[in-house]
Amino acid sequence: MTAMPKFTRRTFLISSAAVGGGLALGLRLPPFGPAVVRAADGSPEITVWVAIRPDNTTLIRAVRAEMGQGTITGLAQLIAEELDCDWSKVEIEYPTPGQSVARKRAWGEFSTGGSRGVRQSNEYVRKGGAAARMMLVQAAANEWKVPASECTAANSVITHKPSGRKTTYGKVAEAAARLEQPKDVPLKDPKTWKIAGKPLKRLDTAGKVNGTMMYGIDVKLPGMLNAAVKDCPVFGGKVKSFDAARVSGMRGVKKVVQVGDSGVAVIADTWWNAKTALEQLPIVWDEGENAKVSSASIAEILKAGLDAEQAFVGNQAGGDVKAALAAAAKRIEAVYAFPFQNHACMEPMNATVRWTPDKCELWGPTQNGEGAFAQVLEASGLTADKVDVHNVMLGGGFGRRGTYPDDYVGQAVLIAKQMPGTPVKMIWSREEDMAHGKYHPVMQCKLVGGLDANGNLTGLHMRLSGQSILASVRPEVVQAQKGRDPLSFQGVFESGEHSFSYTVPNLLIDHAMRNTHVPPGFWRGVNVNQNALFIECFMDELAEAAGQDALEFRRKLMAKHPRNLGVLNAVAERIGWSKPASSGVYRGLAHLHCFDSFVAAACEISVRDGNKVKVHRIVAATDPGYAVNPAQIERQVAGSFVYGLSALFMQECTVKDGRIEQTNFHQYNSMRIAQMPKVETILMPAGGTVWGGIGEPTICVAAPAVLNAFYRATGKRIRSVPLKNHGVELV
Repeated sequence: MTAMPKFTRRTFLISSAAVGGGLALGLRLPPFGPAVVRAADGSPEITVWVAIRPDNTTLIRAVRAEMGQGTITGLAQLIAEELDCDWSKVEIEYPTPGQSVARKRAWGEFSTGGSRGVRQSNEYVRKGGAAARMMLVQAAANEWKVPASECTAANSVITHKPSGRKTTYGKVAEAAARLEQPKDVPLKDPKTWKIAGKPLKRLDTAGKVNGTMMYGIDVKLPGMLNAAVKDCPVFGGKVKSFDAARVSGMRGVKKVVQVGDSGVAVIADTWWNAKTALEQLPIVWDEGENAKVSSASIAEILKAGLDAEQAFVGNQAGGDVKAALAAAAKRIEAVYAFPFQNHACMEPMNATVRWTPDKCELWGPTQNGEGAFAQVLEASGLTADKVDVHNVMLGGGFGRRGTYPDDYVGQAVLIAKQMPGTPVKMIWSREEDMAHGKYHPVMQCKLVGGLDANGNLTGLHMRLSGQSILASVRPEVVQAQKGRDPLSFQGVFESGEHSFSYTVPNLLIDHAMRNTHVPPGFWRGVNVNQNALFIECFMDELAEAAGQDALEFRRKLMAKHPRNLGVLNAVAERIGWSKPASSGVYRGLAHLHCFDSFVAAACEISVRDGNKVKVHRIVAATDPGYAVNPAQIERQVAGSFVYGLSALFMQECTVKDGRIEQTNFHQYNSMRIAQMPKVETILMPAGGTVWGGIGEPTICVAAPAVLNAFYRATGKRIRSVPLKNHGVELV
């Protein structure tokens, strides 16, 4: 199978038809009977996930966001597998949230985050493909007046086995679309997969290479204007005043507008003219009390939480942890810290909006089409049938383009409302993007462990102190949990997709919630980044105190965690843990259970002059249950290490006078290709009923593995990141 399927961006993005009023796709949903729901080009819809053209092209619907992680290709593989279609003639079509709402959420969840794109939707999209195949076969059987059981389907061709007659999906699609969907839809055994589970090329690569791929920042509509926006640099501050007359006469400027309580925008013929005028615009801010906040003051608040009496419990097992620690033959204590971090997507936040009293449409990159739809609905003041969102390729997401309160989607609508009937593309400058992120939460952690006389871990208390993401973006969840944020315990929770990987006789893991005025967000991997670093580096500390090998110490605590142990053993064996490393090379390892996947990493590093670190090699093992595209999983693992190692060595957002100090990439760096280690990926899909994530889990194990290796190389135990603050650099 060498032909490449097409990955098309819908022409409505740049056509005048888009300005007029949307698509025809799926706006009629007959309960039964001869009426046929059609795609935008008139092709009959078989199920909500599949439409077939007369030329035998298969249109596969996708509602999850594509931002480089390969979700769309993976989902298309799953649907195509069950459909038994010709993979070389697959194209992708994008329903909108408005169309989904009109059809009672026919496509289900649009959100793409938490590694849920494939694992959450795999069953219903597969059934959508399988049901379409059954309907196409039945339509052919009806035409031939033979039992469907005598017919088979393969590569978009249906064959009647006894007679040898053949027809194509395209020829029977109209008839199939009129059939009632089957209620009993069996799925294939993954062991028989021919499309899913294979390392097929991604559907979006060609467009990225040849420059035809459409990103949000590329959107152009007839008569479109451009807007640059500036929000109060202190979170929670407001606009006091601004002098629009000072810039109204500048080149290309059309209008200067206030955006909500805290922002000002300049609308002009080009974005550069808008940005230039905005930089000259005198703005007086009411910065409020938050202008007094600094990184140092935040750190003191978190430090106090480490010993606070009250905390929310996330994991508790065994008896009295305090008593166990008091009775321990040896007591080990350490405090770790993790900073604010920006997503720093290569494409800054942007959106294009056209607002009229009768219709509001947004074109832009979002990880949550339905969430963006809700924000457009609220900001536009219109009803749901007059609102829609057209998602485009994301130039990076990493959690930043999820749905957050008071964010870029709402801004874009509020700006466009002040230019009725005219499309306005709002783009944030890099400086604005750095100043108004939704940052990885700041966190400190105090760990106390107790060992008996034989070096066995008898008690462990892990106290987290820091921000809650859900308290900011989903307060109803925190309220339902009686004040607790369950996501704070990712990787160390009592049960579920983020359960703790060790069995400790006396265990307490709790969280002193200490929220700041800096808004937190879901940064790739979310809370497993700091939790893996905290627990896996401390496990090395405990092993050393017990006089035991780091791997053997862990193994003793993992008898009841076979899949965790499986990935840990795999990386240890591949790296050669039981054998001496080469001269000057030092090893470290780490593992975690998160997003329903089991991940581990082992690394080899060398250190020159005590502070120049070369990461030579990282071996990563992943057990996600199922591997839909092995090649893409390998890319995700390697890509996650770029993000994770950049954060470990270089990335931190600091606060001074209530605002973020870093303004661009010269202050918020990323690793270069020459610094990238060799990555060896071990895939260990164990099957079962649970599907694990790919994009988020593995990022968390690189940093603690490298830190543990650094200690072995230098004897220095570093407990706060980034390492640049300790004079340590990646080479």
